[in-house]
Amino acid sequence: MASKAKKKVIKKKAAPVAVPKSEDAKLSSRPIWQGNLRLSLVSCPVALYNATSRSSDISFHLLNPETNNRIRMVPTDPETGPVNRADLVKGYEISKNHYVILEKHELDAVKLETTRSIEIERFVDENEIDRLFWNDPYYLVPSEDPEAYIVIRDALKDAGRIALGRVVMHTRERIVALEPRDKGIMAYTLRMHDEVVAPQVAFDDIPDQKPDARMVQIARKIIEQQEGDFEPEKFKDRYEEALRDLIRRKEKGEKLVTAEPVEDDNVIDLMEALKKSLGKTGSPARRKAS
Repeated sequence: MASKAKKKVIKKKAAPVAVPKSEDAKLSSRPIWQGNLRLSLVSCPVALYNATSRSSDISFHLLNPETNNRIRMVPTDPETGPVNRADLVKGYEISKNHYVILEKHELDAVKLETTRSIEIERFVDENEIDRLFWNDPYYLVPSEDPEAYIVIRDALKDAGRIALGRVVMHTRERIVALEPRDKGIMAYTLRMHDEVVAPQVAFDDIPDQKPDARMVQIARKIIEQQEGDFEPEKFKDRYEEALRDLIRRKEKGEKLVTAEPVEDDNVIDLMEALKKSLGKTGSPARRKAS
């Protein structure tokens, strides 16, 4: 009697940490991409929305200090002077000051199937994708009847896998990783292989030596003292808050006080610095992961 085939055991990954709702960050009213999500012969209309927002960031304009007027960036030819932006064409430099000119209709002719669809090509374990490759997050939502979308979402949940596909966004074809989350699907763009610098390139000059075991032990105790849950709402952009305070005080005409320069810490005795850090009070209380 033939032995029964063993079922492949798929480990269920832990549920994602709940992202706290923000009053400032809202879903954009316009999708950045619309098309179809395809799994073999199954297809459904979908739209991509940014999962992050920079709307609350401080931005500055360049002004003429004599008039306080906002300046205009005018396209200028070094020989003939200002030119109309609408008349400009795109060129690729093949050698110094030599270009291949590409007309709009020629660029429009370069169309791929992924311009209007995300076709799932492969399913992988999340741990197989190096963090170096993860890029921007998006919400992939159904734009019409969600039946096929829900089928694909639940199939991904049952499989415990990340789906990989391709999509053309911002004049580039990008790899996207699709992951079920709550009632929907998250889409993450992934960097191409030639975009990622190998760690060996950055770390090659670091000497291959063993540190003092006692120092490592003290550093480990410091880490244990500061262990805790991931609470993104506790992390604020203190530099931007300081900028907002500066703008508020300038607007009210308050006298500004120059802050004292920040002195660099020159660690002379590493062991002594570690011991002082270990005994430092005010460290966050250790919390058990929920």
